[in-house]
Amino acid sequence: MSDVVERTLTALPSLLSSDPSPGRPSSTSKLGTLIRGITELTSKHDEEKLIQRELVSIKEQVSSPNTTMRQMKELMVRAVYCEMLGYEASFSYIHAIKLAQQGTALDKRVGYLAVSLFLNESHELLLLLVNTVLKDLQSTNLIEVCMALTVVGQVFPKDMIPAILPMVEEKLNHPKEIIRRKAVLALYKFYLIAPNQVQHIHSKFRKALCDKDPGVMSASLHIYLEMVTEKPESYKDLVVSFVTILKQVVGGKLPIDFNYHSVPAPWLQIQLLRILSLLGKNDRSASEMMYEVLDESLRRAEMNHNITYAILFECVKTIYTIHPKAELLEKAAKCIGNFVLSPKINLKYLGLKALTYVVQQDANLALQHQMTIIECLDHSDLIIKRETLELLFRITNGQNVKVIVEKLLEFLRHSKDDYVTIDLGGKVTELAEKYSPDNSWFIRTMNTVFLLVGDQMQPDIPNSFLRLLSEGFESAEEDQQLRLLAVDSYVSLLQEQTARLPQRFLQVISWVLGEYSSVKEGLEPATVLRLLAPLLDLRHCSSETKSWVLAAMTKLSAGPACLPLAQELAERHGGSLDTTLRQRLHELQHLASDGELLRRVLPCGDGLEPLEVDSSLSFLDGFVSEALAAGAAPYKPPHQRQEELAQEKALSVEPYGLSLPLSLSSSSIAGRLSPTVLSMSSGLSGNSTELSPKGGALRLEGVTRVWGKEGYLAKAALKPEEAAKTEVPCPLSVLQEGGSAPRTPVVSLPAPAPGPSLQAEREKQQLASCLFVGLGSQGAAGPCLMGKAEPTRHGFRKKVKGQGSSSGAREPSGDPASSSHSPSPLSAQSAMDNLLCGSPLDSGSTPSPADSAPSPADSATSPADPAPHLPHDLPANNRPCDAQEDLTEDTDTSETVVEGNSVAVVDPYDPEPQCLSPHLPEELCGLPRSEIRPLCRDASLVLSACCVRTDHSSLLVVFVSNASDSAARRFALQMTSGDLEVSRVCGGPEEEEEHVEGHSVAVYQYSLVPTRPSVHMELAGRASYQRPDGEPQSTPFSYGLSLPDFIRPLSVSTEEYGRLWLASSNDTKQNLALLSQEPDPLRATLHRLRDRLQLNVVDIIASEGIVACQLLQGPPCLMHCRLNAGSLAVWLRSSLPELPDCLLYHCQRALAQH
Repeated sequence: MSDVVERTLTALPSLLSSDPSPGRPSSTSKLGTLIRGITELTSKHDEEKLIQRELVSIKEQVSSPNTTMRQMKELMVRAVYCEMLGYEASFSYIHAIKLAQQGTALDKRVGYLAVSLFLNESHELLLLLVNTVLKDLQSTNLIEVCMALTVVGQVFPKDMIPAILPMVEEKLNHPKEIIRRKAVLALYKFYLIAPNQVQHIHSKFRKALCDKDPGVMSASLHIYLEMVTEKPESYKDLVVSFVTILKQVVGGKLPIDFNYHSVPAPWLQIQLLRILSLLGKNDRSASEMMYEVLDESLRRAEMNHNITYAILFECVKTIYTIHPKAELLEKAAKCIGNFVLSPKINLKYLGLKALTYVVQQDANLALQHQMTIIECLDHSDLIIKRETLELLFRITNGQNVKVIVEKLLEFLRHSKDDYVTIDLGGKVTELAEKYSPDNSWFIRTMNTVFLLVGDQMQPDIPNSFLRLLSEGFESAEEDQQLRLLAVDSYVSLLQEQTARLPQRFLQVISWVLGEYSSVKEGLEPATVLRLLAPLLDLRHCSSETKSWVLAAMTKLSAGPACLPLAQELAERHGGSLDTTLRQRLHELQHLASDGELLRRVLPCGDGLEPLEVDSSLSFLDGFVSEALAAGAAPYKPPHQRQEELAQEKALSVEPYGLSLPLSLSSSSIAGRLSPTVLSMSSGLSGNSTELSPKGGALRLEGVTRVWGKEGYLAKAALKPEEAAKTEVPCPLSVLQEGGSAPRTPVVSLPAPAPGPSLQAEREKQQLASCLFVGLGSQGAAGPCLMGKAEPTRHGFRKKVKGQGSSSGAREPSGDPASSSHSPSPLSAQSAMDNLLCGSPLDSGSTPSPADSAPSPADSATSPADPAPHLPHDLPANNRPCDAQEDLTEDTDTSETVVEGNSVAVVDPYDPEPQCLSPHLPEELCGLPRSEIRPLCRDASLVLSACCVRTDHSSLLVVFVSNASDSAARRFALQMTSGDLEVSRVCGGPEEEEEHVEGHSVAVYQYSLVPTRPSVHMELAGRASYQRPDGEPQSTPFSYGLSLPDFIRPLSVSTEEYGRLWLASSNDTKQNLALLSQEPDPLRATLHRLRDRLQLNVVDIIASEGIVACQLLQGPPCLMHCRLNAGSLAVWLRSSLPELPDCLLYHCQRALAQH
């Protein structure tokens, strides 16, 4: 440290060029003496005394009329140093402005430097500097112009921009490149603080981008990065320019002065890569222009230096953001692997950061490095551990939530950093609410969060927890169980400890016991009162917490047994100085003595009706209309009033008699809760889809939705006998240009040989099997996953208990291979296995059971298809995705059916089997339907089916074709589904035994009603009959449907839409791709969603639209859309928690297929 100080003191004379007078101490020696004196001190108290003496001395000297400009310059340098140490020297601010207004160029330089360090943009003294800046900008001295532009780019009042903007624009044409560069940086500052002030000079930004000087060009990239981030579609025409610039930079065409450690302009490369990632997102044509230069950047950034690692990191992020290309993804994955496996801590952190960024697009990449991630959990570096926990947070699903939450809580117990504590507390709460496996675990986890985070947690965490307990589920049994567990837990806590409980936790405990202590049998209100009463005597208990406690005690004060305790509390705390506490005590005493009044004021929860809140205040419309007609001023939002007030206070910079209109930033109407006609122009309010910066939330504009409330939208598990192998799936399972995806090779590695550390290795593998279960493109659990994953209930959501079945009572579940009547395993997993159909992680086609027995030559490279996990007598899922035709034109689309004891492959694009269309019932002929597809077949029968959509139902029409000469006797169909209620439409009971005559076609109709919304739904069935020789025959089949099969347009008016919106409580927000190439992008996008998903476009006004639909025999789902920075910001609401997420997924697919 002493060497640094000595070098600093040696360099100081260059700042103060003039020599001191003989016999007087030099300015350097004074500043040097101050620095040496501070470095020699041993305590903070001594430093404060020294700085205070120095400030008193400086104040006396700057106030002296005999102080020369050279001395004033030296005093400003010392004052700047004191301010840098954190001590206020406000008396010197005005003297710094005076120094900038007069004196030589060196004096002005020190004055401008002191002003830029002392003052902020809103400081009132900056107004005194405006004329000085204007004068220096008109100076012929280049040094003075540079100093003025520098201070304008660092600190300048927003209101004074119109006065100085024309002069700064003029400097863009200055012959000196340093002036042009500083002018561009000044405009960049103006764009940040007042973007509308520089909207008219965007053409000059383009001129600066093409400037012959690389410094001016690089300065303009700052502005373009901001503008492209805000509205990328407006700058698509500049993709070629940015790519050309990056090629020249990577090729070393810039002067050598821009090199850093032999790397050509590294910061310029990083900025260009960020711009290209924004322009290439969801744009295939723009991405294709970038592939070559990105490949070149990866190839050239191979030096072992920190700056090249930064370039590689930005390259990886760009490659995973733009439209994918297999070769680049492979190189990027290799680069991430090198980072993660590096022994250097900085590189390992960079690899974890990159892995956290790309894991949403390619979960297999996390599977490949799972053992390294496990080791990072025990790393000695806290930053590495935090980033590893962030990665685990991103890959959490319903199967690994317990293990990941335990790891987060373990880190939280030892954390001393307030920010980390608050952040991890929010993450654990979010995971517990989304993926909680059971109520008991949820209550224990939330109690731990309340205890560990304490009063530092965000206020919305306890609020959301209490709201969850209050609103409950559609199942009364679930409500009672959750509340009973909470009451039991809190009673136990109050009996054991109260002194260490945080304030927010005490408030939660008080509210829960006051509301739901009655659900616990045998728990008397007097007992709860005696448990709550000691909380009022705690010293650390705040006044707010005591109010919560008294409110809870008031609710429980019914009955004569509670009256003595209420009177005792009133006598003990009645003399409190807190008026709120005295009021609560008075209410408690009065209501405890009057039971009838208590029942009227605080009725029981069971008798309460839901309170409807009209947040738009529509009941005041009549009053508002009358007031406006009488001449009252219309309402103005607060931000608009503030801007108008600021405009009134703004100083005029023009001569009297002239007016300079100040172009204010466009103010949008404040958004409201309901997107009705009253709020069709809602702005960026709290209800907009922009993500708030809470808890480190993420920006998801344009990102393929592969995560939802169900976790990562693909899951499966390995068979036990396959656990000995380590399967490493290739991360390059992405869609290629033709629309198909290459099959993912799996490298089977032998199990590790036993050694001394075998036990530790097994523990790590076991931890990996718990952490990374449920990931993978086709359910491949990746290396080291032990056994099958048990299905787990995902999170808290309103559940429907009824499960439809065409065969009456639900059959007991068992081993699919051992029971011929068990439902298909696909019915339990299709909701997760099929979510990625058509996504970059999908294999491109539906795998068939025929692939489950590869030849020995192909076994090493066969893809990890889910077919080997199915029983041999069960067909693969018959195309569960709803929009297969658009995504699989160039893929292998063969359909798999069962034929006797063998497997047959049927081309689904062949003509419909046996021309079954004429056999469709006459009343269904004109209705929309899906393609008739084969289900299963044997030697005699062929089963085919299609789905017919009517206005009020969805019908599954099953065609049973008997191609033999003999009749199939005692024919019966049994169908079950965990997501659908199946019932026979006509022809008697569901299992009625009939005969299918030879060379005939029998038609069966089944009504399908969803019991709960799901992205994809699976229907498992079995056809059984007797052959002519009396031998029974049974053949299983499955049929896949999707949510759009059960969505119907909902015709409502705008007013009805508003009422329905207020009545819905579950919502989801996301940004969708916009059909920007259309003349009217909003209307074209909404009409495409209407045609693909059976939605009703209620109204479109300006840049906003409202859409309504309804789940078949279920609640409505409403969608509020508006244009936002080149994308479609949607906000979905419904009374069912799963419905908005599921519908949002299909909206993304419908727009992605364009």
